[in-house]
Amino acid sequence: MTWLHDLIGAQPAHHVALVDHDGTRFDYGTFRDMVETLTERLVDAGLRPGDRLMLVSENCATYAVAIMAASRVGAWIMPVNARQTAEELAALRAHAGPRLILFTPEASTASQDHAARFGASHAGALSCGEILLAGPFETPETAPQPTGETPETRVAALMYTTGTTSAPKGVMLTHRNLTWNAMSSARLREIVPDDEVIGVLPGTHIFGFSSAFLAAMHAGGSIRFMTRFDAGAVLDAIAEGGAVLPAVPQMYQAMLTEIQRRGGPVVAPKLHYISSGGAPLDPAWKERVEAAFGLPLHNGYGLTETSPGVCGGSNARPRKDLALGEILPDVECIVDEPDAEGVGELLIRGPNIMLGYFRNPDATRAAIRDDGFFRSGDFARIDPDGAVWLMGRKKELIIRSGFNVYPPEVEAMLTRHPGVHQTAVVGRNVPGNEEIIAFVTATPGIGEEELKGFLHENLVAYKVPQHIVLIDDFPRAATGKILKHKLVDLYSDELARRDAVAI
Repeated sequence: MTWLHDLIGAQPAHHVALVDHDGTRFDYGTFRDMVETLTERLVDAGLRPGDRLMLVSENCATYAVAIMAASRVGAWIMPVNARQTAEELAALRAHAGPRLILFTPEASTASQDHAARFGASHAGALSCGEILLAGPFETPETAPQPTGETPETRVAALMYTTGTTSAPKGVMLTHRNLTWNAMSSARLREIVPDDEVIGVLPGTHIFGFSSAFLAAMHAGGSIRFMTRFDAGAVLDAIAEGGAVLPAVPQMYQAMLTEIQRRGGPVVAPKLHYISSGGAPLDPAWKERVEAAFGLPLHNGYGLTETSPGVCGGSNARPRKDLALGEILPDVECIVDEPDAEGVGELLIRGPNIMLGYFRNPDATRAAIRDDGFFRSGDFARIDPDGAVWLMGRKKELIIRSGFNVYPPEVEAMLTRHPGVHQTAVVGRNVPGNEEIIAFVTATPGIGEEELKGFLHENLVAYKVPQHIVLIDDFPRAATGKILKHKLVDLYSDELARRDAVAI
């Protein structure tokens, strides 16, 4: 493979490629015809090689067609979740400088609303829906970027980080990055042409974009697009022949609840691979999911900057523990400046590493060393057998009275309590020290003192949180990932009350 659109170029025309949000099926022949049509419309509208095509979308066939059409033009696809606010989209547009903006109104009322705000107009139609475009925009920021001559140097996608930090960055991923990941993900999951991948993860996030959609296309399989997660709808899709399910822990949690409500075993005639990523995996949920589906639940690890694949589990070598699986072929991982327990920052090198951050050379130099290793910002250790263990974000490291505390260790212990559903542990600076604060969703009747007592029985004292705050739910990104950085501010009144009592 060379360019992104080559992923679909040689697939048999009669094989199903896309199952749209409304159930309509499109084979590869029709898919390629729609790509050709949209390519012509985009060029007519002014899209040039090196331009950014902003795609305000939810999961649907038009989303898939847009990605391949942008590749054919030589433009950068810039997928943006339509559920983001008008202010968020305005900020991304200002930074990226897209030449055109494409919307998916059939699959998303949110996209339709954004289209009205941007003054989009009808530019033709595809078999899967309307071509709704805003632009072309003419400003210094919208000027085309240099177009690399090789797949290693030409940008295919501009992916903005999910906003779990205060300053999202535009990650430039090349054709080589993404076609490599499509191949690696398809092989890891053993996807074959008859397989249907369940596309419930947002396609505007790197996991759904690269490891679900592009992997399915590389294998000549199909992807079933679902605009919103619904546990019952996913279980129905599995019963209808879904073969590969990439998801996040919160989705599995909801599916377990739905399975219990329905009663009886899960109907899964073709399902052969289930995986979890995007957030820490809880051991109790892993066991329950495996029992329900009769398959190993594979953990995995990746970042937007790594296209995203770094580690993953395989059916040939399933793991019983919560390690991140094996390092993918062609990828190197090392631990930088490990401590006495072998924990340090995980550094990654390989064909998966981004070209850099768009319009941010300082951040690019800080992230990628001269020797090509990418600084993940995650603490990890690597076992002698090659298994990678994630210990938490480097920025989330809590230093309590001089001791290093890794939040995932405390979170894992809390979730062993039978009354705890989910937890997130963060640090808070106080005069002369740093506090550990745990936010927890739990069964009614479970209290802070009970949970602290449980932790004191199982953890050294300095790892026990100063505060355990019981909450109804967590702030989340569109992917379901808990937005830890928002918790202290969100519950500032409760923490202030506790501070006042302590004085």
